[in-house]
Order: sequence, then C-alpha cells, then structure tokens
Amino acid sequence: MYGPQSSFVMYDEESKRINAVIEKLLRESNSKVIFLVDKNGQLIASTGATEHLDTTSLASLTAGNIAATGGLAKLIGEKEFSILFHEGEKDNLHISIIAGRVILVVIFDQRSSLGLVRLRVKKGSDELTTIFEDLARKSEELERGGNLQSPFAEITDDDIDNLFR
Repeated sequence: MYGPQSSFVMYDEESKRINAVIEKLLRESNSKVIFLVDKNGQLIASTGATEHLDTTSLASLTAGNIAATGGLAKLIGEKEFSILFHEGEKDNLHISIIAGRVILVVIFDQRSSLGLVRLRVKKGSDELTTIFEDLARKSEELERGGNLQSPFAEITDDDIDNLFR
C-alpha cells in the first residue's frame, strides 16, 4: 500500500485513533512502552514509560533494524521479515510491520510474555492497518478533489518573470 519512500499526512482524527489503539495495546499486553515509527525513522506515536528513553534514537535505530533485516530477507529469497523479536536480560522488543509502511515496537519485561504480546499485537495490527488505510484513502480523496494544492499553484510564469525584472 505504501511505498518505501512515501510519506503521509497525519490528521487529528487518525492520530487520536492511533493513540487509542496503542494505549489499549499497552494495557492489554502488559507492556512497558509502545512506539509507532515510519520506515524513515520518524516517530509517529508512543505511549507508556517513555520518559527515560531516547525516543529519537530508538525510532531511527528501529527503522535501520528493519532495513537491515529486509536486506537479509532478500538474500534468502523472502520479501521481508514482518515480525522481529529481540530478547534481553530485563527487557524484550517485539517489532512488527503494519500496513507495509509503519513499524510497531513493543517493549515488555517479565510482567508479560511473548505469547500475550503476539496475541495482542495481532489484534492491534489489524486495527492500525484499518486506520492507515483510511488515512491513505483520505489523502487520495483530498488530492483528487484539489483541496491539497501547492502554495505555488496560483503563481504563473508571468509572475516569476516580473519578479526577476
């Protein structure tokens, strides 16, 4: 649905829906932190105990991780690895790709389990996919309707010529 280099405009309604989904996912999976990152490394949304985390670095490193494992996948003939799991001494990372464009990162510890996280992420992923499909549809409709015109659309060649005379 989304190309690797495409970007999207976030609208307030979808932003609220996204935050509601990830907050629910945080509670139901008994996780510590949840991030939503685009494949370019930009943080879209986060919830949980983020105050002691470098969210900018986490977002960009996660995107880099997805890019690197995408290269590994291609080497063995796979399109991509849609789910990654990193197990640490205290904390674990569950990383999944949503709607082919967005990365969902769940950080959890011993208070949860990989099985519970995977179960809740599956449900949350479906909800997030719907939101991102709605967002893409809304953007396409606005572009077709002409409501998203460039601020330079009304400038003519004559205007430019007059400016440089």
